[in-house]
Amino acid sequence: MGRGYIVEDAVEGYLSNLCGQQAGTTTGLLIGQSSSQRDFVIMATCTPQRHDSSASGNSLDKEWITEHARQVSRMLPGGISVLGVFVITDNDTKDILTTLRQLVFAVENLISSEHLWTPEEDDITDCVGLHVNAKTRKTTCRTFDTKDPKSMAKPADWKYQSGVCSSCIMLSCCLNIDMLVPLPDNITVKENMDPCLKEGLKSWAHQIKNGVCLIGGKKMPEETELTTGQKRSMRQYNAQLLITSACGYQRSTDVVQRCGGSVSVSGAIHSRTYLLGSKPKAKLAETLLKRDIVSTVATRVQMLLEELLTSEEDRRDEHQTEVYVPQPSRYSAFPSEPFCLPRRVFCPAKATGPVCVCDYQFSDEGLAEVSDRLKEMLSIDAAEEDLDTRQELTALITERDDTAAPEPTAKVLKPQRNSYAGAAVATAAALLAAAVSMLYLNDF
Repeated sequence: MGRGYIVEDAVEGYLSNLCGQQAGTTTGLLIGQSSSQRDFVIMATCTPQRHDSSASGNSLDKEWITEHARQVSRMLPGGISVLGVFVITDNDTKDILTTLRQLVFAVENLISSEHLWTPEEDDITDCVGLHVNAKTRKTTCRTFDTKDPKSMAKPADWKYQSGVCSSCIMLSCCLNIDMLVPLPDNITVKENMDPCLKEGLKSWAHQIKNGVCLIGGKKMPEETELTTGQKRSMRQYNAQLLITSACGYQRSTDVVQRCGGSVSVSGAIHSRTYLLGSKPKAKLAETLLKRDIVSTVATRVQMLLEELLTSEEDRRDEHQTEVYVPQPSRYSAFPSEPFCLPRRVFCPAKATGPVCVCDYQFSDEGLAEVSDRLKEMLSIDAAEEDLDTRQELTALITERDDTAAPEPTAKVLKPQRNSYAGAAVATAAALLAAAVSMLYLNDF
């Protein structure tokens, strides 16, 4: 027998309901946490219907399924991830195994392409493919090693249990962000900004990885076991991250280059990670927290860039049809002024005790829109009062105030010709980020 999966019993009820409702093939995602000993599945969510799709009920839209996985992955806090996929059909498992394998690899490849960190040697690379026969309700679980393109299906144990994460650990951290990403002077369209921003974020992510993490006010040895909460309760730890200048890394990459502008990302963020199972170690907690910090910032920047691209395409379509109707726009002309990044809003995951998922709310959106996305993406029925909006305030563009900690904003500076970004500028930006971060965290 291969890996073992401990599954929240609410997942069994969810899949059973889908079996009764489904017409044709139903697909979805399995969400939880991997560990060296076993995996925990805390929730499942089916793929939303694609209203513009002309595909028949029995065919799978792999592009739509993987895009759903990418969006869901953005809505998960540290430690919680997409573990694999499920497929509900009337077919036997042997007839659907190839499809399961293709979906598992496609989903994992797309999600991992957005990661800005290098995988560790001890990272779990097995992902699960679950087949449920809609008629007999028989469940068959298989795993695939996504690190190996030739990996074959391995049997796995699938066991339902109540209160899978009722006793767990939550690690939370507040951090000030202040980074500057130079842009080449040949940037002409927004599509070209994506790789530039990604490289700049990777450099910043390296500094986060090298940061000193304090748990409960002290630096814990890597093998220290964190104490979990009592049964049906959650143990919470406050963490602080002290950002180092990562001088060695910067010296190896400092070059004098022609610069046509820069993107400044600054503000205060809230990060959290969840640890399931017994006796998790400090090293794992620190790794997952740092990854969540990197992911939440990168997600917001990417969401803003996608919004700008969409707005530009809409304006282009209006001009092509020679019809222009003035409408309120979330963003004005690009690139000439600051833009607000969305804030992080948390919501309890259904029937899973203390674990929360999240969404990102732009300043001109209401909480009803957040609730709608949680329903569509994660099958969570959340009322507005269920949403935790206390961790981050709505971003506002104001004049710089050194006494306040503004929420995340991204400012795209107007390109200027014949300017240069060199070692001095890069180093100064990194030291400023370190100073702000340390001063902010020392106030706790």
